[in-house]
Amino acid sequence: MSTESAPAPQGNIAEERPRIAVSALTTNLREYGLIIALIVIMLFFQFTTSGTLFKPVNLSNLVQQNSFIIVMALGMLLVIVSGYIDLSVGSVAGFIGALAANMMVIWQLGPLSNPLVVSIVCLIVGGLIGAAQGYWIAYHRIPSFIVTLAGMLIFRGICQALLGGGSSVGPLPDGFKALSSGFIPDVIGPLTLIAPTVNAAGKTILGSGLTLHMTTVVLGLIAVLAYAYFGVRTRRKRERHGYEAEPFPLFVIKTLVASALALFLVYEFASYRGLPVVLLVMGVLISLFVFVTKRMTIGRRIYAMGGNPKAAQLSGINTERLTLLVFINMG
Repeated sequence: MSTESAPAPQGNIAEERPRIAVSALTTNLREYGLIIALIVIMLFFQFTTSGTLFKPVNLSNLVQQNSFIIVMALGMLLVIVSGYIDLSVGSVAGFIGALAANMMVIWQLGPLSNPLVVSIVCLIVGGLIGAAQGYWIAYHRIPSFIVTLAGMLIFRGICQALLGGGSSVGPLPDGFKALSSGFIPDVIGPLTLIAPTVNAAGKTILGSGLTLHMTTVVLGLIAVLAYAYFGVRTRRKRERHGYEAEPFPLFVIKTLVASALALFLVYEFASYRGLPVVLLVMGVLISLFVFVTKRMTIGRRIYAMGGNPKAAQLSGINTERLTLLVFINMG
């Protein structure tokens, strides 16, 4: 009886590689299909507007004017993953904004009108609103659609009352406006790139320069390097534990494309007034939510509750309290 082991079926391994590559490509197209469609739409408007879309001032305005949507989407992420819906998010955001404006401009509450104090008060009020809605959803089993629909109507009406029928309130303090329309200071100092040019006499002289916001450049490079590092680290970890990883060429292409897009945005912001404050805040919040959902127990429990609430409850997860915390976070 022979004790020699049979050689590994090399042919089967070679046949499996194309299948894995096709599977990874299909999965990535499905996951990033919306992003690809968004890029196509942006390129279309870039050409139809003669290059206006990707101008630094326009990109900064887009970030500053739409950042609140990303912030609300982060809270909505946990709500949807846990198996619920919140229809009141827009009305609550409008009510909180109206409350902040009235506290700082109309009511003149002295120390309570300080922008920092107002921000803290608004966060507390938003959390209490989320707790009130989450209580009925978690402990009384009322569908989130019904509870948040009622909240949408209630807080839309209160918002209209605070604004006197829809009139705007202003002017807001400069410190408060700096959070939404300000830019980070250039603590490193600007860098001016001077390009050579040829004058009318045919001599090469130094032309006008392009000034870059170096703090933005440094922060952007750090973010890109961190993205590449954690991508490589995650891939190696999956391979080390025997999980299927996407083909290396596809991983390299994805990393290079994402890094190129990020560096392009960094250059655009650095050539204008620097990184908008709200973009930095969004980056911190996104990193925090990624850490909570992927690295913390509560994030795994939220995914488990959304996948199968009954099984999560039988495994020892307090689904009522977790639901309440999810809606407090949304508020």
